[in-house]
This record gives sequence, structure tokens and C-alpha cells, in this order.
Amino acid sequence: MDRNAAVPGPVIAGFSGGGFRVDDNVYHALLISPERADGWRPPALNALTDADVAPILPLQPPPEFLLLGTGSTLQHPPRAFVAALEARGMGVEVMDSRAAARAWGVLRGEGRQIVGALYPLD
Repeated sequence: MDRNAAVPGPVIAGFSGGGFRVDDNVYHALLISPERADGWRPPALNALTDADVAPILPLQPPPEFLLLGTGSTLQHPPRAFVAALEARGMGVEVMDSRAAARAWGVLRGEGRQIVGALYPLD
């Protein structure tokens, strides 16, 4: 394994101004895939549906799981949201958004095919 080999796609480089720093941009909330990173206007967590993350789901090969960052603290998403993604054959890994941002880098560094939806840090 070549530790110097970069995995293609966006990298969450850190936190800046209350948001996630990706390349030359800062996003308050973030939808991220191996192909792109986009700002996101998420609903309240208890209203989250699979339609809210639809832009990052149609990848080939399909994502193994969605990394869901729930803001400054770990919170559980609606069961219907998790069930909808599981019905697509995709798992959901839930953690606070800072941990999710760090996990993104580690998992993408391993070449894992994942997507992420990160709620704001505040």
C-alpha cells in the first residue's frame, strides 16, 4: 500500500469559520461524494428523508454507506430514513459532524466508496 498515493475526489481539510473546509471552499453544511462536494440546506434532523440526500446517492459503483454527521452532538436520524437507505443496499453510519469529517478522510484514504451528509457544527 502506497501511503503517498492520493485517492481522487474532495477532501475535508479541516474546519473554518464554523464550516467544513474542502479545497478552496467552506461549507456550513455539506453533501460529499467521491466526485464532488456541495453546500447543503438540511432539514431538521427529525424530518430527514432519503430525498434530502438524493444528489449524492446515484454513484457507480454504489456507495457502501452514508456517513451522517448530525451536528455538534450525536443524534439519531429517523428510522424511516435509515430504512430507506438500507432498502437501497446502503448502510448509514451516524456520528457527530466533526467525527464524520475526520472519518471521511480516513475511509476515503482507504479507497472506500462512501458518501456523506454533514449537518452544521453549531
